[in-house]
Amino acid sequence: MPTSHTIYVLFLLFFVINTLGQLYLSFRQSRAVLAHRHAVPAAFMETVSPAEHQKGADYTLAKQGLARYEILFQAALLLIFTLGGGLNTLFLISQKITAQPIGQGVLLIGLFVLINGILSLPFDLYRHFRLEAQFGFNRMTLATFISDQIKGVLLTTVLGAPLLFAVIYLMGAAGNGWWLWVWGLWLGFSWLMMWAFPKWIAPLFNRFTPLADLDLKQRIEALLHRTGFHSNGIFVMDGSKRSGHGNAYFTGLGKNKRIVFFDTLIKDMLPEEVEAILAHELGHFAHKHIIKQMLLTSVLVLLVLAILGWLLPQAAFYQGLGVSHASYAMALLLFLLVLPLMIFPFSPLAGLLSRRNEFEADRFAAKYAHAQDLIRALTKLYRSNAASLVSDVWYSRFYDSHPPAHERIAALQVAIKSTST
Repeated sequence: MPTSHTIYVLFLLFFVINTLGQLYLSFRQSRAVLAHRHAVPAAFMETVSPAEHQKGADYTLAKQGLARYEILFQAALLLIFTLGGGLNTLFLISQKITAQPIGQGVLLIGLFVLINGILSLPFDLYRHFRLEAQFGFNRMTLATFISDQIKGVLLTTVLGAPLLFAVIYLMGAAGNGWWLWVWGLWLGFSWLMMWAFPKWIAPLFNRFTPLADLDLKQRIEALLHRTGFHSNGIFVMDGSKRSGHGNAYFTGLGKNKRIVFFDTLIKDMLPEEVEAILAHELGHFAHKHIIKQMLLTSVLVLLVLAILGWLLPQAAFYQGLGVSHASYAMALLLFLLVLPLMIFPFSPLAGLLSRRNEFEADRFAAKYAHAQDLIRALTKLYRSNAASLVSDVWYSRFYDSHPPAHERIAALQVAIKSTST
């Protein structure tokens, strides 16, 4: 059994690795982008102007600068909540409000989430109203921002509080195998949220209207027919209400599956380019990337819960992290706080799998649409979103879910050559 000193030392070791590692990677990314700021990569010289490339570089540098402050801020908060005694204080507050153990646990986690959210608000405000506005992306008003925050808190309370109540109850009532019951509850809740999100949750924040462009709609329906997919509608989301960034996604389960395009994307793309982007999204479903990801996540969550089940009764786990009040909710909260430190070194594995899936989805799009249309669409997205066309290799391995721009374009050009021969 580990001692409290062992837990303490391991926590500090992973804390330092995580914090310094994130800062190091951020500086590497900034250095790589700055070094190539004045030269458009060869693959984009004919499609991206020097001014557009420099805007993307400057936008990336600004985001990295803010990210470094956030890394340091979150690191300080973690120390304050753990070794600094912050969680002990929250426990005493929850104990004064209610004598009911499960209620105390729900309140403890709720107070942490609320305080952490409030303390992070300045970064969110700066990001939207200074950084994003500086580069012409922010369309959000302060009233919309406040409304989103209130809706988020209410939604988290309505959905999260009952879930937390059930989890804490199972941790105490289901015996040593409680983590299997909690895992089953998490699975059911996750599937329910995926089913409910497009129809019941997303409309709380955005307006979704059926696609009005009949020619584009027919083109999309023809693509769905060719690929054997069915959806519950093709919708346009008012993404321009908050941002100038464009995107598209395929969401939902069962009869609630929807195709969603941002209105900013529809405005900037030709019909054949929209079709190519959708073909890419459908490629993820065709290759069962979503299901595979859910299965992998389920196995990892089961493993994580089993580890928590092992740590739960050990006093050293709490003492080593600066906590003097052990409880089911405290164990859950502590574990969720330190878990990101443990998994950070393994981030490249997740990124490798995700980027492989993106290449696979691109090949699917090249087969059922046209690779050249996807190249043009991606280039437009890079330009309109001011995405950096250059990335540090190690930063990309740790953080990027999509392949670097030049690698993605090169792979599609290979697909074009293979179909022409």
